[in-house]
Amino acid sequence: MWGYLYSKNLSPLNQLTGLQTDFLASNVVLWSIANIVTWTWTGYNMITLYAALQNIPADLYEAARIDGASGWTLTRFIKLPLLRPSLLLVLIFSIIGTMQIFAEPFVLRPLGYVPDNITPNVYLYLVASRDGNFSYAATLAILLAVFTFLLSAVFLRFTRRGGAL
Repeated sequence: MWGYLYSKNLSPLNQLTGLQTDFLASNVVLWSIANIVTWTWTGYNMITLYAALQNIPADLYEAARIDGASGWTLTRFIKLPLLRPSLLLVLIFSIIGTMQIFAEPFVLRPLGYVPDNITPNVYLYLVASRDGNFSYAATLAILLAVFTFLLSAVFLRFTRRGGAL
């Protein structure tokens, strides 16, 4: 589907605008992949945040309204602090997911300019399968896992308040 939407000649976006935009050109291919990933995971993230919003007790809203809180005040002092653990979960999953992107650029490779090193996993795959350098690919995969873990740990460390999520 995305190959069709991003195709220079067949794209409905190009037909609607009358332009011949190449969404897989070297200067925009990363944005095109980011768009695919965003649409892929937005629903999951929204369900997570919606479930967290449903867990906020209604009496908190009622008490705040009685105290004269506006919509912005409710959001700032009730919703966001109580959504914080779920927001952190979504952000950590996004960090980990970003390091795992493989299918999107790999599927788009035959359609346009997608460099070998567009994502770490595509590069690892090509090093192992095309170059036959399995030990180097395995080493890079371990380093990627360690880097992802450290990045997530540092993120959690700097976003943690009072030792609790």
